[in-house]
Amino acid sequence: MKELVVISGKGGTGKTSIVASFAALAERAVLADCDVDAADLHLVVTPTIVKREEFSGGSQARIMPDSCTACGRCEEVCRFDAIQRSEPDDAEGQVTFSVDPIACEGCGVCVYFCPADAIEFAPAINGEWFISETRYGPMVHAKLGVAEENSGKLVSVIRTQAKQIAEEKDLDLILIDGSPGIGCPVIASITGADLVLVVTEPTLSGLHDLQRVAELTQHFGIETLVCINKWDLNPSIALEIERQAGQRHLEVTGRVRYDRTVTEAQLRRSSVVEINQDGAADDIRQVWASVRHTLASS
Repeated sequence: MKELVVISGKGGTGKTSIVASFAALAERAVLADCDVDAADLHLVVTPTIVKREEFSGGSQARIMPDSCTACGRCEEVCRFDAIQRSEPDDAEGQVTFSVDPIACEGCGVCVYFCPADAIEFAPAINGEWFISETRYGPMVHAKLGVAEENSGKLVSVIRTQAKQIAEEKDLDLILIDGSPGIGCPVIASITGADLVLVVTEPTLSGLHDLQRVAELTQHFGIETLVCINKWDLNPSIALEIERQAGQRHLEVTGRVRYDRTVTEAQLRRSSVVEINQDGAADDIRQVWASVRHTLASS
């Protein structure tokens, strides 16, 4: 079983469009959308959900009013200003305390120091993950709730589920749509993978972010290929990307031209290789052939 992770240094490079085309070209593959902060692979592959599970990435404090003695110890020890104090309306009233669920980091310090054991520390539901069926095969994907965190942990859940499905169904490839950037979700997406494909674009920001991603994959010792998407929009920077990739001993596995058919395919909820044979579709087929060859020899 091999794991291929497609990532990008920044959003909008066309990473997910290329993953969708790879999904159409691959055989015996499990799809995993690890871009849990802004998942969109499902917009193309139209999954049918067969299993849905809640995701908890940690716990959150909640003060129980009936047990609280209003001693204020929780407010003293909280370093995230998550404890809210409510002053009484009259002289005979009592100060009350509550937890701001947005500011609470789930560290549990207030729970530990509360002398009245008046703070509940229950698992927080941060999102959901799904197992679905698509026209390309099984898929594992997820979504975080609004302003929720712990996306790295959720990515690990998705990869674990994808591996289990691959083993159960004897599938030889896990195709992962990773997150852009170099943060925790990306690290969780690529750690232990067999091959990383970085999709970049011929812009100054694309060039800069490729350098950061390359440093990340080299730090973890993962074999890395580079694909330049929409290369013909700025051929000079595309050449510079190839030059700098060579200096880092990274293979540029292909170029994909700018093609309006890609947008047409998205509007039809399809990958470009499913609706066209020429242009960008042909470029992506060549990139896929190169990627498959590298996977087979790794």
